[in-house]
Amino acid sequence: MATTNFGNNSADRKFVKKAMKAPLLEQEHELDLARRWRERDDEAALHELTSAYMRLVISMAAKFRHYGLPMPDLVQEGNVGLMQAAARFEPSREVRFSTYASWWIRSSIQDYVLRNWSIVRTGTTAAQKSLFFNLRRLRAQIDDTDDAVMTRENKQWVATHLGVPERDVETMASRLSASDRSLNAPLAVDGDAEWQDLLADESKEPEAEIMERRDSDRRKEWIAEALKALTDRETLIIKERRLTDDTVTLETLGKQLGISKERVRQIEHQALGKLRKALEGIVGDPEEAGLLPDV
Repeated sequence: MATTNFGNNSADRKFVKKAMKAPLLEQEHELDLARRWRERDDEAALHELTSAYMRLVISMAAKFRHYGLPMPDLVQEGNVGLMQAAARFEPSREVRFSTYASWWIRSSIQDYVLRNWSIVRTGTTAAQKSLFFNLRRLRAQIDDTDDAVMTRENKQWVATHLGVPERDVETMASRLSASDRSLNAPLAVDGDAEWQDLLADESKEPEAEIMERRDSDRRKEWIAEALKALTDRETLIIKERRLTDDTVTLETLGKQLGISKERVRQIEHQALGKLRKALEGIVGDPEEAGLLPDV
């Protein structure tokens, strides 16, 4: 089933066949592999664990193929979710890895579909995502086959079933029935004007950009000054936990510093208090200056 959905590329077909032939794991062996990867960074254990569940990625990716996106791309995104699951899986909970990984795989594929199905953002909340992925199925259940127009009764039924407002159902039905329009498409047959000519310029004025950069530089100076009130260990924890885009986990910092993750959390809490006090001495109200709670 998966091979036919993958297209005619021989390499892709070989990949699918290999994935589907990977042996299933017994629960104890699965947990042992997860522990070896989590506790000892055993890459061989990670490879065996994820290879065994590539079939799960392929199977789940196939469920989203009707959105018009390439099957190999869906599988690739599902594999990203599988790797995230392996990184976050806690063997101590004694839950099957396949059960845990399913959520991450599905979430990764759904996010990819939402990002690429249309140039217009389709939905960001959990309710909107549920509406996007379930509207066609629910309409089919009630034999509502008209692409965009839904009767009030049908909109009510779907809205009640998914717990969303009727207007969201109507908007989503309209979006799912329409294709993206090129910004270079002409407004009229006999004119040179294009759709992009109607778009408002939302870029900031040069003066506003300069002020934002100046405010950002000032905040950085305030934070650098306030950090002087912390110890070296407190500074490291605050920088890794609050002042970087790739936040380091409590557990990773605990291993790095030779302390428990709970102790790292306590030090972080204490350091934030000291940092707040130092910032109050510099700017008065840290929140008003846009420095806290995220610093």
